[in-house]
Amino acid sequence: MNFSYWLGHRFFRELARGLFDFRVIGAEKLPIAGPALIASNHVSFLDPPIVGTAFDEVVHSFARKSLFNNPLMGAVLRSWQVLGVDLDKPDTTALKTTIRLLRAGEKVLIFPEGTRSYDGSLQPGAAGVGLFIAKTQAPVLPVRLFGAYEAFPRYAKTLRPSQITLVIGDLWQPDLKSYPQTGKDLYQVIADEVMHRIGELTL
Repeated sequence: MNFSYWLGHRFFRELARGLFDFRVIGAEKLPIAGPALIASNHVSFLDPPIVGTAFDEVVHSFARKSLFNNPLMGAVLRSWQVLGVDLDKPDTTALKTTIRLLRAGEKVLIFPEGTRSYDGSLQPGAAGVGLFIAKTQAPVLPVRLFGAYEAFPRYAKTLRPSQITLVIGDLWQPDLKSYPQTGKDLYQVIADEVMHRIGELTL
C-alpha cells in the first residue's frame, strides 16, 4: 500500500465513519487469503472508496478512461490503484489487467450492473462480469451497499445525510463445469447468479 493509497484510504474511512456512520455487517468474512473479485451493487460515486475502506489491504477498481484526461486526477487515480477502462469501446485490456492482478493475489472491485442505478434498486448484471469470472476463475465476494444512494445519488450535486452500511456475503467459487451454457449465454447466467447473491444480502 503506497502512501497516496494509504492517505486516501484513511481519509475516506474517516469520512465514511464520521459523516455517514459507516458500518460493516459480516466484517469477519473480509480477511481473504489470496485473490478475489469483489462484486458490489452500484448506486453512487461513493461506492468504490466506501467499499475499499472496509478492507485493510489494497483493492483495485475501474473508472471511466476519460477521467484520466486530467493529468493531476489521472495521477491520483493511478496511485489509488484505479484502472482506466473505455466503457464505450471495451477491449481486452481490462480483462488482461484483472487476470494479472488476480494471479498476483490481489483483490479487484467490480460492479456487475455496469453503471450506477437511477433509483437505488438493483439492476440486471451485464454479461461482461460473467466473462471476467469465467476467464479469471477467481472466487467472488458479493457485497451490498445500503444508504449510499440516499447519501449521493447520481443526479445529486452535494452529499446528503445518510447512514451507510456494507453487507458482506459468502465467498463463492463458481464451478464452470456445472453450467450447461456456453459463450455469451454462460457469461450472462454467471452475471445473473452474482446479482442474485448480491440481492440476497439484507440488513
